Amino acid sequence: MVSIPAPLPPQPQHATHDVINQASPLAPYDASEDAALLEGLRREGAGWAEEGIRRLGLRAGSAEAQEWSEQADRHEPVLRTHDRYGHRIDEVEFHPSWHHLMRSAVAAGLAGSPWADDRPGAHVVRSAGGLVWGHTEAGHGCPTSMTYAAVPALRTQPELAKVYEPLLTSREYEPGLRVPTEKRGLLAGMGMTEKQGGSDVRTNTTAATPTAEPGVYTLRGHKWFTSAPMCDVFLVLAQAPGGLSCFLVPRVLPDGSRNTFRIQRLKDKLGNRSNASSEPEFDGTVAWLVGPEGRGVKTIIEMVNCTRLDCVMMSAALMRKTLVEAGHHARHRSAFGARLIDQPLMRNVLADLALESEAATTLTLRLAGAADRAVRGDAGEQAFRRIATAVGKYWVTKRGPAFTAEALECLGGNGYVEDSGMPRHYREAPLLSIWEGSGNVNALDVLRALAREPGAAEALFAELALARGADARLDAAVTALKDGLAETDQLGARRLVERMALALQASLLVRHAPSAVADAFCASRLGGDWGYAFGTLPGTAGLDAILERALPGGN
Repeated sequence: MVSIPAPLPPQPQHATHDVINQASPLAPYDASEDAALLEGLRREGAGWAEEGIRRLGLRAGSAEAQEWSEQADRHEPVLRTHDRYGHRIDEVEFHPSWHHLMRSAVAAGLAGSPWADDRPGAHVVRSAGGLVWGHTEAGHGCPTSMTYAAVPALRTQPELAKVYEPLLTSREYEPGLRVPTEKRGLLAGMGMTEKQGGSDVRTNTTAATPTAEPGVYTLRGHKWFTSAPMCDVFLVLAQAPGGLSCFLVPRVLPDGSRNTFRIQRLKDKLGNRSNASSEPEFDGTVAWLVGPEGRGVKTIIEMVNCTRLDCVMMSAALMRKTLVEAGHHARHRSAFGARLIDQPLMRNVLADLALESEAATTLTLRLAGAADRAVRGDAGEQAFRRIATAVGKYWVTKRGPAFTAEALECLGGNGYVEDSGMPRHYREAPLLSIWEGSGNVNALDVLRALAREPGAAEALFAELALARGADARLDAAVTALKDGLAETDQLGARRLVERMALALQASLLVRHAPSAVADAFCASRLGGDWGYAFGTLPGTAGLDAILERALPGGN
């Protein structure tokens, strides 16, 4: 007879271990809690908007907005070329979170609204808002940036500007393809580059043929990188009989019919995945001339100034966001008996990142101030903006990838997994040094400004002179910069622009930042007391003061 063993007594149900020594969720937090940003906002004449920027900061750091960001990136746009019956529709479907982000950004004035605001500092407010809202998700910043940049280009054709500018400057987001003038607000895109030329737009082959109606043309050709194809109107470069020209292309024509805008495919990109970047084909596409024939590049130059500033702003926002994430993790994670943020090596890394972030933010707001005063007629600021925006675009966007990699490393393995958000930021960073001209294009643009526009160099050195005598290392850097200016050729262009950028950032920090920040920046970036990676600040740097300024309270 087989005996049946007695049942075992019930066992307590325990997890294998409790979850400890992990950071709590960062959200909700205040993305505007940034001394460098708020001080720069006031300094550049836009302190009147501080309350609004603070409200936007709380919204950007909310759990809801952070969830929108993750969802918009994870659920990528989908191209629908035809409907179920075979009709060509060329539409792109976005996740609802994309629309939530877009609606918030447009309502906050991050698209074209500053052009309709006569208050001094309106363009600074937009850049400050971008620095704060940039804590969400970067992809949707592309259509808002292009919409902002389209307005000054469109103004070269007043009769078109009269129709479209009130809608491009609206704070209403209304997705969907309809007759533009029947909507409450519009978004603008741009179609500049083609596969055979890239940045060399003069080699474009898209042809523009005049029609019997004055100012109206038909286009035939193929664009290589046209982001946000669901925008309402596009500024497009094409070869007219008089040379390369700029055109306005609506997706929907005034009679309600679809303009020919065949989306051949969406780009499979490294980052910026929430934003649809496309290859549209034009074939009999109706377009309106913007500016004179043959002056296409001159027409869009103001557009480029605006979008390059946004590249600087978005890089600075990305730096700040990843610094806040790294600081939050370091406050809550312990190793070898102490919190990470109390470990000397980690404090040096975070302080070094904080210096880079503050320098980028301060330069962004100075450039925004120059843009604001330039569009209001200040000739000196126009000259400064001309060279300093190209300098900032080159340098700040170059620093972004290394910065985000170091911030990611602060989280260790936790930062290498997708749900931390850090891989998304890391993939995003390289785009900003490519968009609106790669590093070489911007370095050559600085050389062009030096050779053709003497007032640009004068304006830059006048700005640097405002800090003369405040720091011997900065004075020496400016002197060396002047001495080497005449001998620079293409081979030395990158080095020249780097030196300009560092001197400009140092001069701003010496004048406006606390002494601990300015001294550490000058010692490391100008004085040579620095290694080849972040976290190698000299032992004399005031790490405590730098970190307290950059990561106050509970960030």
